[in-house]
Amino acid sequence: MPKHLASLTHRLAALPDRLASVPKRVAGLPRRLVSVAKRGPKTSRALPVLELAGRSRPRTRALGLTAVVLVGAWLGLLIVGNVRAPVGPMNTTMTLRPSLTGGTKINVSPLGALTLDSHVAPVRLDVNVDQLDPLRSQALVDHPERLSGLQDEVSRDVEHGTLDLAVRSCVAVVAGATALGLAVYRRPRRALAAGGLALTLLAASGATAYATWNPRSVLEPKFSGLLSSAPSLVGNARSIVTEFDVYQKELARLVTNVTKLYDVTSTLPTYRPDPATLRVLHVSDIHLNPASWKIIASLVEQYKVNVIVDSGDTMDHGTAAENGFLDPIANLGVPYVWVRGNHDSRVTQRYLERMKNVHVLDDGRARTVAGLRFAGIGDPQFTPDRSAAPGGDRAEQLAGDRLASALRDQRAAGTPVDVAIAHEPSAARETDGEVPLVLAGHLHHEQTEVMRYGTRLRVEGSTGGSGLRAVEGRYPDPIEASILYFDRDSRRLQAWDEIELGGLGLTTAEVSRHLPEKDGPK
Repeated sequence: MPKHLASLTHRLAALPDRLASVPKRVAGLPRRLVSVAKRGPKTSRALPVLELAGRSRPRTRALGLTAVVLVGAWLGLLIVGNVRAPVGPMNTTMTLRPSLTGGTKINVSPLGALTLDSHVAPVRLDVNVDQLDPLRSQALVDHPERLSGLQDEVSRDVEHGTLDLAVRSCVAVVAGATALGLAVYRRPRRALAAGGLALTLLAASGATAYATWNPRSVLEPKFSGLLSSAPSLVGNARSIVTEFDVYQKELARLVTNVTKLYDVTSTLPTYRPDPATLRVLHVSDIHLNPASWKIIASLVEQYKVNVIVDSGDTMDHGTAAENGFLDPIANLGVPYVWVRGNHDSRVTQRYLERMKNVHVLDDGRARTVAGLRFAGIGDPQFTPDRSAAPGGDRAEQLAGDRLASALRDQRAAGTPVDVAIAHEPSAARETDGEVPLVLAGHLHHEQTEVMRYGTRLRVEGSTGGSGLRAVEGRYPDPIEASILYFDRDSRRLQAWDEIELGGLGLTTAEVSRHLPEKDGPK
């Protein structure tokens, strides 16, 4: 046999042994890599890259699983996470929705919506009032005596509806996350893990909502749409303070009153004023906007206002030619308490002093109007062109000092003042500790604070939408006013409604109710 054939035969015979040694060499590869890493720095640079790549995969998988859980849970809630529940004579739909702020939104179509800051959690409760059941509502009309038990019935319906919603939401988020996990991963174990995480997320959201639950939120709702013209949906200020104590009962009463709203007349319910409650309409900074008088007249009628307080800047330049703009005040039908602003002149003040229903307050003068004692001071500056400030902040502080001194004199004489009024907030701040409440304007936006010595400062926005200045900015300024509720006996502030209407060319409306802090100064 030739030599080359003998050599080839020998190599072929050794091939199986070589193939058998390959697995052993592969198995020994990690040890060799470690050995190489110890011997020299040249090959060790590649190892951290392998290590980082290994670490990044679990993070990517975790992010992907989180996305699947969130999207699947949201889709589940969107598709099947709602409950149709009868609440009294109404048919409603209750839904949980993802939210950054939480809270509760009650949609009363077509009248508008109410928003409650009921809780802080990544879920919001939406309650849609779909329609009034004709048979159940007719039964109430035919048997009015059943209204007395309607609140208990509504309370039970709301409790059953929210319990059903909780169960259905759990099923919805688990089913949604599991289904999406199965579609993405195609592995039952991974899909079940997504469903479990979704259930855990919903449970944590429910625990957060429970921990931050605010039963007082229904006492301070925000109304929007046509509901902004029906503040009596939650009762008057006195009944709010004395009767409401449990969130569930409040929600039941809210729904009960909505039922009355849909009564046979199909009109808004008559607002029945509590005889122990005084209503004060606070306006400011009208700035020659003629539309303001119609709005003020409407608020006076709707809220049964007892007295109007105007904290100044009714005019724009304070000239005698503008005085005719003030004539509608005489036809408002209620007393009008006024202090001078920095756009109101002495000419304006003298013109108003001649009107029978107007009470001009200046230099700390006090007067009892509609059961409340007011004292006020006019703005010491007159700057209609906004080009100069003759006295600056020092003049305002001196005016505030004079007002504070007058308040002390009134208290010493046994006739303490209930409400002080100044146009500039810096002047109003000087009355801290001398009066329970001081009203101001000038800033063209609403704000409230309890000052260091217990006096509450309420700054009104512009009831004229800043007048012609409304067109200076990108968006028109809103028209703002407030209804202040006072107890007739104690003459202390019980609650207030902040009213905001869309500015020039807008038609939005919102009313939000606020209560003084329980533990705050009284």
